[in-house]
Amino acid sequence: MRTVDVDARAAKATAILDAAARCFAERGFAATRTADICALAGMSSGNLFHYFPTKHAVLLALVERDGAETNASMAELAQADDPFGALLVLLDEICRLAGDPLYSGLALEISAVAHRDEEVAARFKANDIAFRGGLAALVRRADAAGQLSTTLSAEHAATWLAALVDGMFARVAADPEFDAPAQAAVLRRVVAQLLGGVVA
Repeated sequence: MRTVDVDARAAKATAILDAAARCFAERGFAATRTADICALAGMSSGNLFHYFPTKHAVLLALVERDGAETNASMAELAQADDPFGALLVLLDEICRLAGDPLYSGLALEISAVAHRDEEVAARFKANDIAFRGGLAALVRRADAAGQLSTTLSAEHAATWLAALVDGMFARVAADPEFDAPAQAAVLRRVVAQLLGGVVA
């Protein structure tokens, strides 16, 4: 019975976060009301406040969830036998996500809010540091495996890779006609040139 209760709570919290993610991506954080989130999640305001005391707490939870999902993905890629290949697969996934209006809209909204909100900024920065750390680890392993030819340190390379990722999302925001998933092969070549890697 206790397990069922825990699972039910987790499901409701997830429903709230999923609804909030859509609202924030489509309307922006400031314009979204808790009533909007509740309506999309199919629950009462009392239900939402039982899990999250404020709309701001919902946003913080979304930033933390994104960080946890990214960390899990990076940890899985870190175990790959082909580290450079794993990096290229990651770039393909990033292009796919950049082409998802919900994901890219939320990512850009969180980035915008982070410029004005210290708590969001702290979590956003922690996510970025962890992401760049994962990229650096992949670059380090690929270099050790003889897959790269670059004078960049792993940390410097990771910073440039993160900049390319940020640029992909910024381009989607600036140009709705930009087809990010269709640019995956181009991004692979850019990174291969940057790191001296070979694209299969």
